[in-house]
Amino acid sequence: MKRLLLLTLSLLFTLQLFAQTAPPADIATIRQNLKKLNVLGSVLYIAAHPDDENTRLLGYLAQEKHYRTGYLSLTRGDGGQNLIGTEQGELLGLIRTQELLAARRVDGAEQFFSRANDFGFSKNPEETLKFWDKDKILGDMVWVIRNFRPDVMICRFPTTGEGGHGNHTASAILALEAFSAAADPKRYPEQLKYVGVWQAKRLLWNTFSFGSINTTSPDQFKINVGGYNPILGKSYGEIAAESRSNHKTQGFGSARQRGAVYEYFKTILGDAPKTDLMDGVDVTWNRIPFGAPIAAKVAAINKAFNSDAPQASIPALVALLNDVDQTVATNKAFQTVRLTEVANSSYDYWHKQKSKELKDLIAQCAGLWFEAYTKEPVYAVGDKINLQLQAINNGSIPIKLLGLEESDTFIVQADSILSQNQLKTWSYALPAEKISQPYWLESPRSIGSYTINDEQKVGNPENPDALAVWFDFNINGKTLRFKRTVEYKYADPARGEIYQPLEITPPVTANIAEQLYVFNSKQPQNVQLKLKSFTGASGSISLKPVQGWKISPEKIDFTNKNKGDEWTATFTVTPNTTQTSTGILQAEINANGKMYDRGILDIRYNHIPAITIFPPAQAKLASIDLKTAGKKIGYIAGAGDLIPQSLREVGYDVHVLNENEIINGDLSVYDAIITGVRAYNVNERLAYEQPRLLEYVKNGGNLLIQYNNNNGLVTRDIGPYSFTIVNQRVTEEDAKVTFTEPGNAVLNYPNKITDADFNDWVQERGLYFADNIDSHYSTPLQMNDNGMAPNKGALLVSDYGKGRFVYTSLAFFRELPAGVPGAYRLFINLLSKPKN
Repeated sequence: MKRLLLLTLSLLFTLQLFAQTAPPADIATIRQNLKKLNVLGSVLYIAAHPDDENTRLLGYLAQEKHYRTGYLSLTRGDGGQNLIGTEQGELLGLIRTQELLAARRVDGAEQFFSRANDFGFSKNPEETLKFWDKDKILGDMVWVIRNFRPDVMICRFPTTGEGGHGNHTASAILALEAFSAAADPKRYPEQLKYVGVWQAKRLLWNTFSFGSINTTSPDQFKINVGGYNPILGKSYGEIAAESRSNHKTQGFGSARQRGAVYEYFKTILGDAPKTDLMDGVDVTWNRIPFGAPIAAKVAAINKAFNSDAPQASIPALVALLNDVDQTVATNKAFQTVRLTEVANSSYDYWHKQKSKELKDLIAQCAGLWFEAYTKEPVYAVGDKINLQLQAINNGSIPIKLLGLEESDTFIVQADSILSQNQLKTWSYALPAEKISQPYWLESPRSIGSYTINDEQKVGNPENPDALAVWFDFNINGKTLRFKRTVEYKYADPARGEIYQPLEITPPVTANIAEQLYVFNSKQPQNVQLKLKSFTGASGSISLKPVQGWKISPEKIDFTNKNKGDEWTATFTVTPNTTQTSTGILQAEINANGKMYDRGILDIRYNHIPAITIFPPAQAKLASIDLKTAGKKIGYIAGAGDLIPQSLREVGYDVHVLNENEIINGDLSVYDAIITGVRAYNVNERLAYEQPRLLEYVKNGGNLLIQYNNNNGLVTRDIGPYSFTIVNQRVTEEDAKVTFTEPGNAVLNYPNKITDADFNDWVQERGLYFADNIDSHYSTPLQMNDNGMAPNKGALLVSDYGKGRFVYTSLAFFRELPAGVPGAYRLFINLLSKPKN
């Protein structure tokens, strides 16, 4: 019987306090925000992926210079490797999005994205821009620039290729074009209904020294970003390390650094800076007409601020907010330009920024705390969400709550004085209208980009229209509005108060037990679906017909299910042919008279908030002409892949080996032993276990090593004979594969491998190929990307003693879960040593 593999990937259940609905209000935060009031400058950093950003520079710009600082990552890192779990593709992108947001909470910058999908490693920008659809991604970048209005733009990588990855180079090429396009009203004119054109002062390249590549030079403009912030009690090297260490899926935990460190820059477009990054840019209130007096008032507030009595600054802060509002009104009264230009003018932009900063400061100094939360984690579409709305005045300044709004509708008209240190609570119920799906996952994507149904959402790291409540207060005679996103809050006996995102679900979800069903005969298989009701529901579940496959029964009814009920439904699926064919199995749920087609997937790690999405309730069907040999497989875990599940799908008995079993167990019972991807990078014990594994081979075993990164190997003596792992790869998934040794057993037993077996591979052929290969190894495959030299390092095979050793850089960890027939056939051959 197949093991039920739930789509719910609850990997770690330790939740932490990530996103309180109320922001920090400690004295250090207040002092930093007070300093920021007098700075009207902005910088946008641009690169391709999560972890490309320079966290030390971002922290310095945001926390020392107090510029509005943003990082535009063109992708969400969907195509990278995952060192802490098995998620790949868009699931990995979800995790890395949250890792970036966690990093920004440390360094103080803001986070933005385009719709580009990280489709995997690319050797040149031409390939990248072809997959991304250059015009759309450029438009996204222009949109972010026109909204963010940076005075200075900075690229992490150059246009000339030193960044290595084609995505890196493409990000610089796009930034180069976007610098001018954002200022051209003829480029993307449809955006001008919402934003104005914008011309940054300069575009710089933040040069670097990585490994053997050093693009810095003494004559370049440079900044010392290694200073110390006494308010925060940290250097920017320490802040950078804390920020970067959030990139856990990439294994980028960093040691804190202290002392002077210089960042170097080359000017790409615009005026070159001579003494300061903002040369030629007025970052004071003088950049706004009639704004000069405001600077003096901000300075006075900073000077008079009393850490023991922050509320004493409120009258001056409220008066300053009135002045800012009046300055903008005065400016508009003096304008003779068109209204659209007025709406997008510099003073209007900075009014919005500084007005928000002032309102937050007033609330922080007042000791005002308020939030909106639910007592239940999940609500179904159509049900009522029970909101709890709370506010407390922790200070001595009188505060009145005027009311609470949701979607411009008053839900509570309180008109209530908040007495000092008295918590007030209001309850309200409103309908759940839309599932809480990330906006970029609402529709199917292409290889290179996500489909975004609402263009105005572009750039946002998360859903900008998530359920939220507006709180209206009167403080010192001024009406102030604040937004609070609704979260689920609960108390855990071991961990205390926990916040996590609110889930709004379909009424009923269906998870197909396996993501892939492989058939190597016309024998039927049972397909089990796990259904869960999130409200009272009756209806039926069915599987849509798939050409070439028989499905029975036609549907299965369910009745009177309550919220929280879970049950299973089983269908029988039979291929109509033994020829290789594939199909998509799609579940359809009729719940309370409406049709739904979604499953539910949870991702849980202890360094990011809980993630819940609603993917299509689908599985892949693959009928493969597949012969197998052997039965029992030992598996040594690496960084995380789905190879064990994939092999169980075709009937193998896979056992995950622990160290005691490797050192002391009888390994001869295994027909083959496999190491997971990057096992020799992440499993330190393999350096001690390796002699035992080679002894297993010498005594007649079959050892298959999957790819490893060339950096950070726990031992370089991976095989019985020498070879070197190098950073070479074949990224074109349709690259021509040549059989250099057609008679080699791995190409013939038990499956005859042909050119057709390399059709329909996904993302890439392989990565981290072998080089300097000892003559004992045979190299039966040769391949290369267009314009590159032929490479024989994808597959190494050697007899050793009575057994066989195999090292492969082919990306089986991607191909098998994707149901690629030829990849299955070849992988089975690598596990199958012919009997002499």
